[in-house]
Amino acid sequence: MQANCGRRIAVLASGRGSNLQVLIDAIAAGRLNATIAGVFSDRPKAGALERARHASIPTTSLRPRDFDSRAAFDDALFSHVDTVQPDLIVCAGYMRLLSEHVVEARQGHMINIHPSLLPAFKGLHTHQQALAAGVREHGASVHFVTSELDGGPVIAQARVPVLDGDDADALAARVLTREHPLLLATVKVLAEGRVRLRDGTVTLDDRPLAAPLQLDDNDRLSG
Repeated sequence: MQANCGRRIAVLASGRGSNLQVLIDAIAAGRLNATIAGVFSDRPKAGALERARHASIPTTSLRPRDFDSRAAFDDALFSHVDTVQPDLIVCAGYMRLLSEHVVEARQGHMINIHPSLLPAFKGLHTHQQALAAGVREHGASVHFVTSELDGGPVIAQARVPVLDGDDADALAARVLTREHPLLLATVKVLAEGRVRLRDGTVTLDDRPLAAPLQLDDNDRLSG
């Protein structure tokens, strides 16, 4: 069971839900002052839904094929999201593009975690993109969601080295170990009200960020 306190979070997920589990565990341990008010998915068999049920978190899943358009699906899904009255919506491995109108209605209240150092390597297959480009550093980013794919203002990043002999799977595994603490640290500063989106600019303690926050070796964010 999770504590019922702090900011209300809705999580959107399509996959196994490892990032969701990080939030569930942090709340249970008292390290994140928040409540996960609901988990929502476009895949009824997503592992994230099972993780949520195990933690007694309400779940909703809808199938896109049951709707005439992406906009109709998004309207239906977010009508459910709105019922839990979230302060923050976290896209944690949610694999569908969102309609512009649902994004614009929630600007500054929706974030996404993406496995690259944005603005590099948007979209899918980011680890293979990084290897093909020959970069020596890769990582993950948490950004505010806008209507541009993976193009919203970046809040925070975690960096990992690209090692000789890496393939996409090895690099993905290394990035995932930093994704989890990155998401938790970012959600924490958002839940505390320290980070906001104002006129398209990310602010920390009411001061504009010149560059994304960085996750250090102690899993803390610094400017």
